[in-house]
Amino acid sequence: MAKILAKNLANKRVMLTDGSELGTANNVIMETHTGELLYLLVKPSAVVDSSKYKTQDGFILIPFEAVRAAKDYAIVDKKLIT
Repeated sequence: MAKILAKNLANKRVMLTDGSELGTANNVIMETHTGELLYLLVKPSAVVDSSKYKTQDGFILIPFEAVRAAKDYAIVDKKLIT
């Protein structure tokens, strides 16, 4: 996977590989000792059933290894999160 900088994810719309929109990237969770990005925090769209996903404080936690691209949208591999 190409390098994705956390600053490039801020406020990007997040889309799953099946074409459905998940929400908006809000923040990341990282391991402070190694700098490894662990999770992408996504504010879910109003129509998304967030009970299908791991959540924290109203945000969906997307394992960072599921993030495939970050250009116009952040693309997330659906198979790795459901």
